[in-house]
Amino acid sequence: MTRNCYSTVPLDKCSRAAKSRDMTRRILWINPVGTDAYDEPIGAALRSEAMPDTRIDVASLAGVSPNHLEYNAYEMVVAGPTMGAIRWGEQAGYDAAVIGCFYDPFLRAAREISGGMAVTAPAEACLHIASTLGERASILVGRSKWIPEMHENVAKYGFADRSAGFRVLRMTVNEFQQDPACTEDRILTEARKAVDEDGADVIILGCTIEFGFYRKVQEEIGVPVIDAIVAPLRYAEFLADINHRHGWGTSRALGYERPEEAELNAFVPVIEPVVSLDPRP
Repeated sequence: MTRNCYSTVPLDKCSRAAKSRDMTRRILWINPVGTDAYDEPIGAALRSEAMPDTRIDVASLAGVSPNHLEYNAYEMVVAGPTMGAIRWGEQAGYDAAVIGCFYDPFLRAAREISGGMAVTAPAEACLHIASTLGERASILVGRSKWIPEMHENVAKYGFADRSAGFRVLRMTVNEFQQDPACTEDRILTEARKAVDEDGADVIILGCTIEFGFYRKVQEEIGVPVIDAIVAPLRYAEFLADINHRHGWGTSRALGYERPEEAELNAFVPVIEPVVSLDPRP
């Protein structure tokens, strides 16, 4: 049987390249936390920004306690269920998945087991998009605590020399949506400082829960403001499209080699997440 060089799965079973070019994209957004509080508002925001033929389901994790990932220790708690959700998404036939945290947790691991499904995450998507729109990007984070891990990703992705640094909003993840006017004011203040004092010509909102503010801030400060849910959504659509149209999927030749199936099933069970379905047909 003919096989795709990008995957160990037979072409006639899962190759996205064989799909019709006008087929609706199915995106799975995974909030890697144990609360569904943000699933519906993020879903509504994503659907308002997506391509008309994209359908987006938003999921959170069952059976875990963390409602944010501000601490590395909490990332470890949700690692297994997130991998299980990635496996569930692949088996459910999604074209792409987004791990919805700006730390980009478990992205390499997710790609190892994603089969023909593309996987991305916010920091990767935001940084790649920002690098094509300007010279130097500043990332607006909630707390100084977040900066070391995020800086590691900036360097790992190859954008250290394009960074204008970080600006701190002095807010926790769960405070961003409590008082939107306050959040918007803080974002505007720090975004202006990033442009005027740090030399940034692109702003990146460094948390997925900073959603809903980018258009107003962008209008006010006059440079692109990259939203941490919109950017990975559009990047996921792009990855799904180039897989469908050109067969450009995740390479299995080196670091993203897929584990042997029996071992994968034994060590990384499929775990169905809590899913908020796209209401559109």
